[in-house]
Amino acid sequence: MRKLVYYVASTLDGFIAAPDGSYDFFPLDPDLAAHLAANWSQTLPTFAHPQFGIDEPTGRFDAVVMGRATYDPALKMGVTSPYAHLKQYVFSRTLPPAAEPEVKIVSTDPVDFVRKLKSRPGRDIWLCGGAQLAGQLLPEVDELIIKLNPYVVGSGIPLTARGFDPRRFDLVDTRPFDSGVVILHYARPAEAA
Repeated sequence: MRKLVYYVASTLDGFIAAPDGSYDFFPLDPDLAAHLAANWSQTLPTFAHPQFGIDEPTGRFDAVVMGRATYDPALKMGVTSPYAHLKQYVFSRTLPPAAEPEVKIVSTDPVDFVRKLKSRPGRDIWLCGGAQLAGQLLPEVDELIIKLNPYVVGSGIPLTARGFDPRRFDLVDTRPFDSGVVILHYARPAEAA
């Protein structure tokens, strides 16, 4: 069965974006940029691939799920298919159907939709964000990969937005970078799967 992987950048105090949704305060130092281009090229927007020297993105994903707020920055730039190399599912009750064949606007229950998506043949699914969608899908998340940035920001958009409901993940791997970023890789415990 396919896995749902929440792969996201976060501050030390657990925020994935500023209160206004911006995330430009996360630096992309050369050591991290090289690692992302080599190992996580699928999670970089298609239009940015030339900047990173990526001809053909490789990796474990063939689909990405995201909320409307995560999709909006691309739309504001005039990019209607930010991850054209992946099948894209955008959860929104207000967006019209997308014109691009690789983008599907989904207005149904995210949990039910993702459960069905995970049961279909294919590679793993990247949960791109945001907090509302991640909060709803947390019971379906199989792996959590956090690019932990060495910043405390005080407020913003949290890693997940949901009521108090503790969920344990087991640490699988860590990867520190000279820039101070640490990639933390967690998996849902086997008994919780």
